[in-house]
Amino acid sequence: MTPDEAAAGGVEPLAGEAVRHGTGVNSDRAFPTNGHPDSLDPFVLFERFSIDPDKGFPMHPHKGFEIVSYMIEGGMDHADSLGVEHTARENEAMRITTGSGIRHSEFPADGRACNGLQLWVNLPREEKEADPDYVDASVDELPATDLDGATVTTVVGEGSPIELYTPTEYLDVRVADAWTWEVPEEWAGFLYGVEGSGTVREGGAGADAAREFGAGDVLPNADARDVTVESDGGGRLRFVAVSGRPHGEPIRQQGPFVL
Repeated sequence: MTPDEAAAGGVEPLAGEAVRHGTGVNSDRAFPTNGHPDSLDPFVLFERFSIDPDKGFPMHPHKGFEIVSYMIEGGMDHADSLGVEHTARENEAMRITTGSGIRHSEFPADGRACNGLQLWVNLPREEKEADPDYVDASVDELPATDLDGATVTTVVGEGSPIELYTPTEYLDVRVADAWTWEVPEEWAGFLYGVEGSGTVREGGAGADAAREFGAGDVLPNADARDVTVESDGGGRLRFVAVSGRPHGEPIRQQGPFVL
């Protein structure tokens, strides 16, 4: 957070940026974008993708990071150079450790459009050449907790079968009233709106002025601040809350590789 942001009482949520991939896939990218040009250590990239039935990602290479894909609507067929073939459907997740190198493809399942969220997490320097690996998790395998005012599903973190080299917590949160995001000390993270609208208030309830927050907005949080999220009362606000322990290392992305 810059001195100007601190004086103003915190960071404003930013709108995502439209990105069209070479295969004709459309994405709403949270970062890096013109508005938020940097990665957010340990996170390289985050976006919401939308794939039409006749589009997709043919077999292509990756190395040097981990990918978490989490489906919002429809299904996505995955195949890779490890011999894995799997379809992830709504509220299911896949993790790929690209490590020393892997090839994979992604296409919408059943001839129907799909959309979901994709997170790239940097591998620490000493793990860049790790063996490539894959794991997936069904709806029933991702723990969900009902709290006062919110339902929280753990995509990555305690109780989830999806683990990363980088200590990470990835939550799918549906707020009917209010919920406070508590980030571990010295971690960094972000919120990304999936659907609905509401407000965010940094520093916990009653701290800074509330700011509007909704679908397609991203709120970077590089300082492990508590953030209270409230629904606007007109319906349920859904967003993901992602945080992780920074590596303190440069993130050097070159297309599908993170060096």
